[in-house]
Amino acid sequence: MDERQLRVLREVGELGSVTAAAEALLVTPSAISQQLRLLQRSIPVPLTERDGRRVVLTDAGRALAAAAVGVERALAHARHTVDEFVEQPDGIVSVAAFHSAAATFFPLLLRAGTPPRLSLHDEDVPQDEFPLLTREYDVVLAHRLDHGAAWPGTVAVTPLLHEPLDVALPVDHPLAAKRHLTPRDVAGEPWVTVHDGFPLMATIEAIGAAANRRLDLVHRINEFAVVAEVVAAGAGIALMPRWTARRHPDVVLRPLRGVHARRHIDALHRPERTARQAVRTVLTTLRRSATHTRRTDGPLL
Repeated sequence: MDERQLRVLREVGELGSVTAAAEALLVTPSAISQQLRLLQRSIPVPLTERDGRRVVLTDAGRALAAAAVGVERALAHARHTVDEFVEQPDGIVSVAAFHSAAATFFPLLLRAGTPPRLSLHDEDVPQDEFPLLTREYDVVLAHRLDHGAAWPGTVAVTPLLHEPLDVALPVDHPLAAKRHLTPRDVAGEPWVTVHDGFPLMATIEAIGAAANRRLDLVHRINEFAVVAEVVAAGAGIALMPRWTARRHPDVVLRPLRGVHARRHIDALHRPERTARQAVRTVLTTLRRSATHTRRTDGPLL
């Protein structure tokens, strides 16, 4: 049995006929009869009987119709509870982000000063695993390269940043004197880069292909704050995001020409999550924060 069938049974009992119930529910009498037949299949005793040309409820039918009132009341309460949850402005919203996005966006979300309440998590995973995280979190900040695979249609995407990836060098490195760098300029240097399977590796491979040589990947570090320290110590050069990596006083960034060196930072979420006002508020704050991040970007150091 379902809610619609119980509603039909209740209307037949209160109005005294299939025809009157059909008029009240704005359907045909045959539709009412069909719902009654479907309901009867799940009940071991008769619910209706003929009274001349009319269909009326049996004692069992009247008992079930009376119980249907309680069912409708409970369902109405449940819907009201859901509506309150959906429209609750200060509900908890869980947000996961890879490290550099977390360092940039988490403080901005926390300083927004308005509901909702936040539950923040760091998740640094290969690109193809970001969509899976939307099962666990309301919003997932993910990144992919320009030439990387698009996000699957199972998730909704709110674009935030289209961020350049620059070459990070020690301030006293000979290449720091150049305004722009090419793959041939940097191909002979020792590199600090991410682990295999993470988005930036595709750009590293593109640099090697453009320079027609294999790069010397000396250090594998995913956290850009640590990468900056290693670069500053003179242990190699690296690719670093222009806007979302914290600047280091002993590291300079130089744009790279000759390869696609940009990444998309997007907020991923399951489409149904935006039914909640609290989730919509977080997405709006993220978009505003992304605009602020682009506008406050200073000259390359």
